[in-house]
Amino acid sequence: QVQLVESGGGLVQPGGSLRLSCAVSGTQLSTFVMRWYRQAPGTQRELVATITTGGTPSYADSVKGRFTISRESKTTAYLIMNNLKPEDTAVYYCKATETTTWRDFWGQGTQVTVSS
Repeated sequence: QVQLVESGGGLVQPGGSLRLSCAVSGTQLSTFVMRWYRQAPGTQRELVATITTGGTPSYADSVKGRFTISRESKTTAYLIMNNLKPEDTAVYYCKATETTTWRDFWGQGTQVTVSS
């Protein structure tokens, strides 16, 4: 059974940084497209960043130049967030899409709050 667990969220001041982790159990990430989403209260879930199985990243315009997605190990993907802004406040979720079955797996989310 594939399970994802996010960690690394918290409270940070504007301009600060956080590194979110998405750890997978039950498989390895080599055949998964990894994505990070976020959802602020009263809004729809928004795609933030994607990294393909080949390591090609892409980003929402709102985070381009500030966020970096990576998959540095076989079982963990990361979202490094720099120069955080209050509008980045949300629950952040990772999603793994298996490229042979196209099944999606979600983590439980981690809260990021940017406030002075």
